[in-house]
Amino acid sequence: MDLRKLESILEVALLAAREPLSLADMKKMFDDELGDDLLRKCLETLRAAWRDRPAELVQLASGWRFRTRAEYMPYLERLSPERPPRYSRAVLETLAIIAYRQPVTRGDIEGIRGVAVNTNAIRALEERGWIDVVGHRETPGRPALYATTGKFIDDLGLRSLKELPALELAVLPSNLLEPADAT
Repeated sequence: MDLRKLESILEVALLAAREPLSLADMKKMFDDELGDDLLRKCLETLRAAWRDRPAELVQLASGWRFRTRAEYMPYLERLSPERPPRYSRAVLETLAIIAYRQPVTRGDIEGIRGVAVNTNAIRALEERGWIDVVGHRETPGRPALYATTGKFIDDLGLRSLKELPALELAVLPSNLLEPADAT
């Protein structure tokens, strides 16, 4: 198969996909006969071909996908005026603690925030698919350990948690600066 045909197949698959496609997903279309290097080369060629278009090909944590460039979003939002859910400060603080300190327990979150964690805050983040229980701490009561999910990383348009913005250390309470106790 020539390179242009391969790129066309990848392009249409990525345009039709509802979720990001991993390299493994894309290899399935070709009976796993293509190597990762060739797939990456084709994806980079596609990314370059779409560079000056209103959509762009991006690599996220869970794979590759096309997305609308930010400058066109206000026009598309007028088509579906539904607003995304707005989260309270407590929910956003809880999410930030989990994202930067994961895995953490409710007790860890409460210790950092200085107030009890509302069950609805955890539930809202779980329902959104942004956090999940990834285990239990080996302490009395075996509290659940929370961490962010691939969906959280994808929804933020990141490839990994390492791309999260740096914390402003000057404004954080000292207990947030200490590493989480993983015991």
